[in-house]
Amino acid sequence: MFITSIPTHRIVAILGLALFGGLAAARDLQQPTGPVILTISGQINHKNVGDTAQFDLLMLQEIGAQIVSTSTIWTDGVHSFTGVPLDVLLATVGGTGATLKATAINDYAIEIPTVDAVPGGPILAYEMDGATMSVRDKGPLWIVYPFDSKPDYQTEVIYSRSIWQLDRIAVVN
Repeated sequence: MFITSIPTHRIVAILGLALFGGLAAARDLQQPTGPVILTISGQINHKNVGDTAQFDLLMLQEIGAQIVSTSTIWTDGVHSFTGVPLDVLLATVGGTGATLKATAINDYAIEIPTVDAVPGGPILAYEMDGATMSVRDKGPLWIVYPFDSKPDYQTEVIYSRSIWQLDRIAVVN
């Protein structure tokens, strides 16, 4: 397993989120200008559309990207996944709940405890091997754990949390 952080112009905002509990996100959460691919609702402090935080692809990319190179049980060989670290995404929206209810385009839903959202943990992948993922290829978003990094990530429970075709997250208790 190989994890690489990609520095972006948003690193100052990310540091602000870590140091000031998400205060930067209240000012920086812009409106989506492209097609919305992720809607976050529930116990969040930073919203941009009604009671939700909505993101287009560019907005997710600007939060900050991380590359995780790992194998999965659904693909052959090792692939490079690029996406937003789940812990950074939660900080961006000021998520305060204990559970993420992640829902796919087809309404399949799973629950992920927010304690999984740690540095070096799962990412909300929007690219595989440098290409954006289509719905046919498990996109537009896929929660990918760094499966090869430790045996704790190679369990049926963790595999069940690796939802693809993700388009909604509710932060709940």
